[in-house]
Amino acid sequence: MPARDNFHSVMRIGPVQIGTHRDRNGRTTHAAVCTADRCGWSADYSSRTAAQLAARTHRCAVR
Repeated sequence: MPARDNFHSVMRIGPVQIGTHRDRNGRTTHAAVCTADRCGWSADYSSRTAAQLAARTHRCAVR
């Protein structure tokens, strides 16, 4: 049975959205995703603080 991919505690910092979810091993992880057109940046972090720091320091290469 496939795992459900539900995000909760979603917040936005600039063009980056951060959401909390469970990975396929059942651990809580935090995903940071840039929503700007043609950027394509995303990353998973083990702590929400790390995801927020990445969102604050992210600069899109595409302008």
